[in-house]
Amino acid sequence: MELIPAKQLLTPVKASMDDFFYADWNMNLYRGCSHGCIYCDSRSVCYQIDQFDTVRPKADPLALLDRELRGKRASGVITMGAMSDPYNPLERSMQLTRGALELIRRHRFGAAFTTKSALCARDADLLAQISRNAPVCARLTITCADDELCQKLEPRVSVSSERFAALRRLSDAGVYAGVWLNPVLPYLTDTEDNIRRIVRMTAEAGGRFVVCFFGMTLRTGNREYYYEALHRLYPGLRERYAREFGNAYEISAREADSLYEAFKDECRKQALHWRFADINREMFSRMPVQTSFL
Repeated sequence: MELIPAKQLLTPVKASMDDFFYADWNMNLYRGCSHGCIYCDSRSVCYQIDQFDTVRPKADPLALLDRELRGKRASGVITMGAMSDPYNPLERSMQLTRGALELIRRHRFGAAFTTKSALCARDADLLAQISRNAPVCARLTITCADDELCQKLEPRVSVSSERFAALRRLSDAGVYAGVWLNPVLPYLTDTEDNIRRIVRMTAEAGGRFVVCFFGMTLRTGNREYYYEALHRLYPGLRERYAREFGNAYEISAREADSLYEAFKDECRKQALHWRFADINREMFSRMPVQTSFL
């Protein structure tokens, strides 16, 4: 197995309570992703990830993480999942993510992640332990309420129903968790029925929030991959995209404004947060002591 050399795991990020999920550092224990999602922005050439579809672990990451955490003067929240899913198939045997969470717990840091894998429920016990002393935020990416559509758009992930079941297990364990409903794909997932169903299913699974931007991004690398997948799965749709969007980077869902209103309406009905400020505030409010993290 090829290992990726690494001198540093923790990358500082500009922490914000209002603009995104709160975090102090970003961390990737693996490089690449085998999910095969047809829309993945991380395929973009600008990220320069060679062999993107092959997951490769970083060399000796737990020893490196232990040293980095020992060297921090203050605690903070470490987030995973920005460029590589922390619960990819290799994680079942290698358990690097679980090992990292063990170190995060030991050093009394906070933990957050974004994933499309139901494997995250395996670590519900550990995440609950971390949350006794530090912030925890688990985010499951779910773009389709329907499993059949999910299997077309995200061919090698846990289907949506399995991710909702994982959300239930996390929530039942007392882990602060919710759904990242992004991207929203024009002519495929940008329907009011899909959006409202995902919000309702989040609430039914015990989730506390849903975040949605009502669009997607396309740039060199992922645009070509996405268009080829559209041509294969939905003949004629690639041509429609080309006519309507050209080479635009940001693409809005159809009737994005009305979809957003329906989304907010359903979130209110289900008592779910959808604004980052409210999500982050609730995450911190669940801590017994929070002064050292803000």
